[in-house]
Amino acid sequence: MSGRARLTLAAFGATLLASAAMLPLVKPATWIFTAAILLGLQSGVGTLTRRVPLARPLTIAAQALVTLLVLTVVFVREQAVLGVLPGPEAFASLGTLFQQGVDDVGTYAIPAPDTAGIRLLLVCGVAAVGLLVDALAVTFRSAAPAGLPLLALYSVAAGLSGGGAGGLYFLLAAAGYLLLLLAEGRDRLSAWGRVFGGANRSGRPGSVAGGSGHAFAPVRTGRRIGAVALGIALVVPFALPGLSGGIFGGTGKGEGSGGKGGTISAVNPLVSLQNDLRQPDDREVLRYRTNARNTDGMYLRLVALDQFDGTAWKSSVRPIQDVPGLLPWPDGLAQDVTTAEVTSNFVASTAYEQKWLPMPYPALRISIAGSWRYEPAGRMLVGDSGQNTKGARYSVTSLDIRPTAEQLAAAPAAPDKLRREYTKVPASLPADVKSTALSVTRGARNDYERAVKLQDWFAENGGFRYDVEVDSGTGVQAISRFLKDKEGFCVHFSFSMAAMARSLGIPARVAVGFMPGTPQPDGSLSVGIRDAHAWPELYFEGAGWTRFEPTPSRGTVPEYTRERSAGGAATPTAQPSAGASAQPSAVPSASESCPPQLRRLGECGPDKAAAGATSDDSGIPPLQLTLLSLAVLLLLAVPLLPLLWRTRLRARRLGPAGDPVTRILSVWAEINDTAWDYGVAPDDSQTPRRAAARLVRLGELPADAGDAVHRVARAVEQALYAPRPQPTTGLTELAGVIRRGFHASASRRTRLRALLLPRSGARAVWTCRERAQSLRDTCTSRARALLPTRTPRNTT
Repeated sequence: MSGRARLTLAAFGATLLASAAMLPLVKPATWIFTAAILLGLQSGVGTLTRRVPLARPLTIAAQALVTLLVLTVVFVREQAVLGVLPGPEAFASLGTLFQQGVDDVGTYAIPAPDTAGIRLLLVCGVAAVGLLVDALAVTFRSAAPAGLPLLALYSVAAGLSGGGAGGLYFLLAAAGYLLLLLAEGRDRLSAWGRVFGGANRSGRPGSVAGGSGHAFAPVRTGRRIGAVALGIALVVPFALPGLSGGIFGGTGKGEGSGGKGGTISAVNPLVSLQNDLRQPDDREVLRYRTNARNTDGMYLRLVALDQFDGTAWKSSVRPIQDVPGLLPWPDGLAQDVTTAEVTSNFVASTAYEQKWLPMPYPALRISIAGSWRYEPAGRMLVGDSGQNTKGARYSVTSLDIRPTAEQLAAAPAAPDKLRREYTKVPASLPADVKSTALSVTRGARNDYERAVKLQDWFAENGGFRYDVEVDSGTGVQAISRFLKDKEGFCVHFSFSMAAMARSLGIPARVAVGFMPGTPQPDGSLSVGIRDAHAWPELYFEGAGWTRFEPTPSRGTVPEYTRERSAGGAATPTAQPSAGASAQPSAVPSASESCPPQLRRLGECGPDKAAAGATSDDSGIPPLQLTLLSLAVLLLLAVPLLPLLWRTRLRARRLGPAGDPVTRILSVWAEINDTAWDYGVAPDDSQTPRRAAARLVRLGELPADAGDAVHRVARAVEQALYAPRPQPTTGLTELAGVIRRGFHASASRRTRLRALLLPRSGARAVWTCRERAQSLRDTCTSRARALLPTRTPRNTT
């Protein structure tokens, strides 16, 4: 096996071993087989193109082209041209599938389901790393820098898995990289020939490849360096506690055993919610003081999820703006509903990093330093330019809204626009979800009574059990399974109640945040990581978005949903605190619209990694699709340019011509260029007869092809030297016989090069140089003609 072939196999193995670290991310992990086949095709194409040989950039371009074709066939075959070639529809489908994968990554906990979007992300990531490793290690013969993409692949896997990619996967990735280095070292040593070392114990000279049993000094040194590097790589991560948490890890494990510090990093609160609830130590994330007399219903809200596409609940991408001094009055809140202004002062832990600001709902005024933006529809604050909650100190003035059961029961229908948006359910929603909702709410006279019946069925009389060990899931099948098994945690309860409410025509969404926390002796409240929670919000005209609590043993049931007393009146609510007011402090502001350009740049709402894409996104713009298609066509055409030029030139030479002499000489030129393409360089100093004998001898042509060469040579002699040249027939057929003769006697590598990179293509370069020189000469002569002619002065 050649050194380059060994390097190719080592690069393939190193990438595949490093990608094994991503196996814990998805269940089932069948994507690895697709990735392995794609890596094998990449390596095979690289081997073929390097044998031609093609220029290095063309080799990488050919590998990238094959990667694109395979991805098209595997993921968007129905939208591809002829089922293989990617067209505008295929690129649009790949973009949509890629966005779905990003949304799924920001939604599901580890291990995530094997959705098409996640599978595309994984296969694309492994293919990109494989292409880089092969290009660096094999095409450019530099294996050491190839460790960087391998390290990036393992680091992403370790970060996403939150520790799931343990020591075994690291050892696999490290072993693959060391094998790549050893293959390169062996290839470099082999370039010096057989390397002999000193005498062995038997007194005979030993060698690297010999049977002396002792490795040559450079090999021993390489092994020692590899062992030291592997040991350092194993030890350093344990000395850096900040690396123990995952990219999406909600709590991390930076504290270690009895230590302090670490980072609570949650890019998407849904991803880490279940992990947060499973933590053995309830570490503090927030501490606050408030003048509210009753803090039981003071939930701290992070984000509202208002889209349900059948696979997950997501937050729509909406316009955002600078934080106003006074936030708009809550949508749908009437003046006759009792409200009280509550002021709370918060201090976030330095170990808590979150891009959404925890606040009581609905907030009216917010005082906070830093770069924060306001999203009006969800009344959320989101950090801008890397801003997060780490160590943040802020003050929030919010409304304590206290509707009565009578007000909610008498609420009129919601506005049509809001109702259409917040009652959407996917077509894939199982029928048992709505049938169960109808059965549970049988006898209810209005939406309020239906909502209370749903809440009580989940929280009290439905036989449900709270269990954080149940695997999380947010799609329609997870809801159906939850209604059957009747066990789960707050995500299952809130998502299921919101979906059932929507199926009954009640506007609903899901809020994610924290419960009020635990009172402390100093009068403050401490919010721990295990206070993370999700709850449904249902819309009632006059009261706005209203909290419900379907999760048993978690949080508090709102007073407006409790049982009524014997007199028919609702249970008395807490008295308003100082500053209570029934008057609105502001009027609703007109909603902003966001241009598509800003929406795609993420300037209109929460980050897409956690918020998902809007359901009315029109996909890739036509102009971008057109430019992308042109780029793909150009990519396809560049490696084929020599082949296309040679085919066109052959057709022109062998085509019909009016002058018999020109016809014969054109065919003779084609025969000489065909010989050149197959390795027989032209020699213009010889006569046609001697040139024909040379082509037959060097090209090792069979008898029929050799006879055809001599016949054309005699026709050339007649055309050049006869007084009246006679036309010769069958020249095109003779040229075809000669070409097939060269093809039959050539090796496979020579045939491939003659097809894709013909040597006679040098004539195109020469022609371009001659034309450029002619153009320069013409410009120079014209410039000199325009200059004024000087008349010599008379000195006499």
